Amino acid sequence: MEDTAIREGFQNLRSSEKYDALYEAALCRAKADWLVGINATRLFTTLYGGKTLNVGRVMTPTLTLLTQREQAIATFQKEKFYTVELDCSGFQVTSGRFSSKTDAEKLRKSCLGKPVTVQVVERQEKTEKPPKLHDLTALQREANRLYGYTAQQTLDYIQLLYEKKLVTYPRTDSHYLTEDMAEGLPALCQSVANIFPFTSGFSGVVYAAQVIDNAKVSDHHAILPTKEAAGVRLEELPTGERNLLALLVMRLLCAVCPDKYRYADTAVTISCGGVEFTAKGHMELSCGWKGVERAFRGTLREKTEENPPVPLPELTKGKELTAEDALLKEGTTSPPKRYTEDLLLSAMQNAGAEEFAQMEDVERTGLGTPATRAGVIEKLVKGGFVERKNKCLIPTKRGLELTNVLPDTIKSAKLTTEWEAALKEVERGERIPEDFLKGITDMVCELVKSYEGVSIEAKSFLSGSDKEVIGICPRCKKPVYEGKKSFYCAGYKDTPSCGFALWKENLYFKSKRKELTKKVAAALLKNGKVKMTGLYSEKKGILYDATIVMEDTKGKYVNFKLEFEQKK
Repeated sequence: MEDTAIREGFQNLRSSEKYDALYEAALCRAKADWLVGINATRLFTTLYGGKTLNVGRVMTPTLTLLTQREQAIATFQKEKFYTVELDCSGFQVTSGRFSSKTDAEKLRKSCLGKPVTVQVVERQEKTEKPPKLHDLTALQREANRLYGYTAQQTLDYIQLLYEKKLVTYPRTDSHYLTEDMAEGLPALCQSVANIFPFTSGFSGVVYAAQVIDNAKVSDHHAILPTKEAAGVRLEELPTGERNLLALLVMRLLCAVCPDKYRYADTAVTISCGGVEFTAKGHMELSCGWKGVERAFRGTLREKTEENPPVPLPELTKGKELTAEDALLKEGTTSPPKRYTEDLLLSAMQNAGAEEFAQMEDVERTGLGTPATRAGVIEKLVKGGFVERKNKCLIPTKRGLELTNVLPDTIKSAKLTTEWEAALKEVERGERIPEDFLKGITDMVCELVKSYEGVSIEAKSFLSGSDKEVIGICPRCKKPVYEGKKSFYCAGYKDTPSCGFALWKENLYFKSKRKELTKKVAAALLKNGKVKMTGLYSEKKGILYDATIVMEDTKGKYVNFKLEFEQKK
């Protein structure tokens, strides 16, 4: 927080009594989460074999989102379809889908070289408003899309920027600013516009009204770069922090731009032999705020811009053309996409939206908060319920099995919506906190009573009796398994005993603010090293990327050292 903001806060102090009800609501939420989590986790862990099964009001519905998507993918039946594409004097039109290749081929032959007639031409001019400023979830989503950062990585990077006074408070759910910030906004934009080269297209004109809305700012306003960021030396910032600062500067300059993006969409229907073909065109009229965004995207290593829009030629109703070429195109229907962190964060944010829409004055929606969603995802990964593959989050066998045995009351977002409605009443002073907590306690008691026992078959379902081999021991070449506190060699039973182990609470990894996970252990056992991003330097207080190399001492512990990629 900047000094000026601190002074302003002290000059406008408010009585803490105004926030007593808000405090009670937050305390009720924390107690309710704890009651459900500790009781449901112990209940289902005991029932299903003793291996910890983490259950929680937010974590379990989030896992369910992933398992439901995975089941939809597994049961999806691909179907082939066929279309006919005509080349009409340099632009293409496409037929509807055919399930029969024979029918599509028949149409292709009948249209080749034949005249076609323009039946309908519809042209609409449209505008696209500038994007909103970032809240934490929006920033995490965009950082995942553009840079592949996990939600937790983004939170770590933005927290470091905040501690360096280069950005405002990051754990916010607001996309807007307050009215008292309007006066200083032009000066802020001018100062940060000189940080990055891609901002050279910024006009200098600031339309503050479209980012100001007191009613939509709760505890904290949207995330902004600070004036102090204008004096930062970019080369001294780690890559992750520099990328996030660039995102925030880009979004700020786009959001305050007075010029909308203007374009024209054209839809054309053409007839050939009584069959309709269609084409769509897109023509940019004015780039507006997209000018800065495109300049920013041009700096990315991986280009993220979609295929450039293609305008259609000038066409009028009744105009006749010739199908100079006719092609048969084959395609298949696509299953639902797996969740990336970007898509999962969006799903968490919007979970239960239908239920909330039916409840008056329930402002809080979704699973978790901007500040907690990253931690929820990480907990699912560390618990072995979800794994990361490329950019996707995929439920493991254990995760799929867990959601199969849990009751719907724990798995669905409905519980969240009911609680939020009641918590809103506590916040307004319309409900006694004790009444709310009594309802939670009764629900937990009922849940425990409804599960008096479980069959042996079901217990073995999640017992994990078939141990997963993490890798091969570098000393005795026997399998390495995962234990509660370490990844241990099966040779510990031998005489003499093989003492090789990779301890999960490893001090070296802790000093780097990293955990020795199953994935990391597997890489170390396979390659003797693992490349990691976002390692923490206690000396410099920054994050950096490096390769951690394992050095086996042949004793109880294993040593590690760092290797850095040589700059070309």
